[in-house]
Parts: sequence; C-alpha cells; structure tokens
Amino acid sequence: MTITIYQALADLQANNESAALCTVTKSEGSTPRHVGSKMLVYPDGKFIGTVGGGDLEHRVLDEAWMAISDGKPRTITYNLVNPKRGDPGVCGGTVEVFVEPILPPALIVIIGGGHVGKAVVHLAKWLGFRVAVSDDRAEFCNSESVPGADAYYPIPMAELPSQLKMTRQTFLVVTSRGSGVDAAGLPPLLESKAAYVGVIGSKRRWLTTVKALKEKGVSDELIARVHSPMGLELNAETPEEIAVSIMAEILMLRDKGTGKMMKD
Repeated sequence: MTITIYQALADLQANNESAALCTVTKSEGSTPRHVGSKMLVYPDGKFIGTVGGGDLEHRVLDEAWMAISDGKPRTITYNLVNPKRGDPGVCGGTVEVFVEPILPPALIVIIGGGHVGKAVVHLAKWLGFRVAVSDDRAEFCNSESVPGADAYYPIPMAELPSQLKMTRQTFLVVTSRGSGVDAAGLPPLLESKAAYVGVIGSKRRWLTTVKALKEKGVSDELIARVHSPMGLELNAETPEEIAVSIMAEILMLRDKGTGKMMKD
C-alpha cells in the first residue's frame, strides 16, 4: 500500500524524525505541477510525491536537505525558460516552491541523575523539550528516582552514542558525580553531532578533566566543543537555580540570543 504524504507526516511526528515538506505555492505559465503539489524529503535521500521532476526536482531536493540541516524554511523561485541561462527547464513558466523543515522537538539528554539532573529534567520538560536521562547507576536512572523523562538509559556515558541517535537537535547536559566519570565518558560524545555538550562543575574540575582527555588523545578542537562550567552566571546555588542557569544558556545558544539584560 502506498503511503500518503499526510500519513508520512503523522509517522514523522510519532517517531520524532526529521524531513522537509516542499510545496508548490505559485505557478505561472506552463509548469510541470500545479499549486499545492507536495514532496516530502527524508534525510537519507528518499522522498514521497513530486514537485515536477527533472532538474527542477533535483534542485528542490538539494534545498530540502539544506533545510533539514539548518532548520530554516525557504521559498525558491524557478524560471523554466532557458537552460543555457541556468534555468531548470524549458516549459516557459515560473514556479515557486516553499521548503519547510519538519523537525522533532529538541532533545535534552541529562547524564547524571542527581539533584541538579532532576531539576533540569523538570525544567526542560516544562520548556517543551523531549528529555532523556542516563546514569551508569541504575538506581539513579529510572522513573521513580528521576520522574518526568521520556526515556532512561542506565548505561555508562561512553555507550550513549551507540544507544541514542544524536543530531543537531540534541543537547547533552552532563551533571555527573565527578571528573573521572567525565573523562571516561566524554570522548564518544564529543564525536557526535550533538548541538551542545555542557559539563557541570568548577573551573578547577574542568581543567582536571581536560588534562585527562588530552592524555587519552582527545584533540583540542573536540575539547573546545564543551561548555564548562556550563550555564549563565546567575550566582545560582540550589539545584533548581542551577537548572535555570543551564537551560538559559541552551535557549540562548539555540535561539541565538545574547544573554544581555533586555533593558540594555
């Protein structure tokens, strides 16, 4: 049975997957497809539907993959008149295509189910994120000890990338119990596509972790990905206040804010 685009969109939402929806929004003169024609493009190159075929469709596919990557919608206008001039066709008309990235809610992964980790889970869910919790101690990684998460991974930090798909929509919040745990678990995380890797602790703790990472052969470039101490400077003390600091930094980076006071 052939699946429709609307069924595919429902499946995307149910499975928290990404794609780009391409829709013909304007058609003048002779064009291969009418207004409303749609094509759903997946990150792996597969697609459903069509916006016209040929070179036009190949160009729209390229735009769709870029939209999935950068998360930005775009409207592209194509003249179908003169291929020698670079046009993707000779039909004689003009077509406009709106390319809309379909992305799942961002995923916050809290690594460490202690007091701060619990507070981040609660706040991240309230802010509309999907939330996963991981801890190598099973008693700190379940719905009773850390309520409210969407998924639990009671495994060592280093094993997370093999169990959980990490994309540019993934934010890693390491609230572990010490530098030794961080040094052992961070290297695979730094190789992932995660948009953010934050590590809790003092500057002294992070310097200790950096030394251990370098001894393991981790490059300066990968180490520079880490935000540590993570969060914005709020003089936070309680787990809840620290969670606000951490999530404020994530929101600022995701939405390209400045962190400055609004009055300034």
